[in-house]
Amino acid sequence: MFQTMEQCTDFIFKLKASQSKGEPLQSAKIILDALGNPEQKTKFIHFAGSNGKGSTLNATREIFMEHGLTVGAFISPHLERANERVTINKQQISDEDFLRIANELAEVIENKLDGKFPSFFEFVTLLALKYFSEQQLDIALLETGIGGRLDSTNVVTPEVSVITTISLEHTDMLGETYAEIAAEKAGIIKLGKPVVVGVKNAEALAVIRQTAAQLHAPIYTLGEHFHVENQKGTYFDYRGNVMIEEIELAMAGEHQMANAALAITAAKLYLASFNAQKVRLALQHAKWEGRFERVRPNIILDGAHNSEGTTALINTLKETAPQHKVKFVYAALQDKDHGVSINLMDDVASEMHFTQISLPRAATAKQLYEQSAHPNKFMHSDWQELIEKEMNHLAEDELLVITGSLYFIAEVRSYFAERGWIS
Repeated sequence: MFQTMEQCTDFIFKLKASQSKGEPLQSAKIILDALGNPEQKTKFIHFAGSNGKGSTLNATREIFMEHGLTVGAFISPHLERANERVTINKQQISDEDFLRIANELAEVIENKLDGKFPSFFEFVTLLALKYFSEQQLDIALLETGIGGRLDSTNVVTPEVSVITTISLEHTDMLGETYAEIAAEKAGIIKLGKPVVVGVKNAEALAVIRQTAAQLHAPIYTLGEHFHVENQKGTYFDYRGNVMIEEIELAMAGEHQMANAALAITAAKLYLASFNAQKVRLALQHAKWEGRFERVRPNIILDGAHNSEGTTALINTLKETAPQHKVKFVYAALQDKDHGVSINLMDDVASEMHFTQISLPRAATAKQLYEQSAHPNKFMHSDWQELIEKEMNHLAEDELLVITGSLYFIAEVRSYFAERGWIS
């Protein structure tokens, strides 16, 4: 069906969930069954959460790799090409393997589902599961797309589940309260399998505890069963049933220390042989593109796509650059509650700039602009023109912080890379 990668990705990027695909996960299970159930041939750790799941997955991967494991990872979104979503020891799936498995999936979909393709995310999830089953992996790490219970990644039974944080996000799909959203995320918890939790909201945490109890799943909660202590700059101590002192992180911010602590706990639950020094070495180079990424001394990219992420971004700015004035450039999708995030930025910004990206679900610059009460707010339809203009007029005591949707951050990174401004 697909002759080239360009033809393949052009097609799958346009996929929407079919209106007649049946019960949630039904089409995924039909396809997996036809493929010989590849999801049963790999061991997994499953990550869900409103924020931090990508950074936590990445830190876990670095710890496993430092221990000599071969580690698959499925992440989203990608920043430049779809292959980034499926990796082994950080090496992207080849175009040949991507195309081969995509064609195998397309044939099954034609024969078993009358050509009714699942969504893009479901398709690439299935591709990743098939690819991982063909490789000699020690473990594969899966990041959910949205939610957990009905997410296409939730066809696996993981060795460990990880739930990072809960925010009021995707309320049209996941529910309008912390409890409802937590119930969806807690859907990744499996019978008798441990779950590592970084959630602080009491309402959400109560739901996760209840789900774990019902499934007899041992629960390990940040602040109760393991702790982040003695934070100094990018250093912290981890205390659980093992103590690791003076861990240095490649990424700034207290939220990254929490993510690292979740990763350490998940890794320790899986590893038969756990080495504290290897953990230290791993976390020194656990970077995650598009998360408080300093592309120039006074330009930062951060995919803070909800209020919790924005709070973490602002706290990190206060920790790392307390004397600087901050100019925000913000673009986002419509399916988020932007009001809280914008108000948080309004409180600390010297200027607010709102722009937009060319996606069907994108909010317009005007829609975002109207939610800001900042005295120095501006809207721009062309984000490239805006960023170049602002880059050329930054004073020494100013920071340009480009934030919002990870899809926006991906476009900006690609734009910077084309001009040699970022490697």
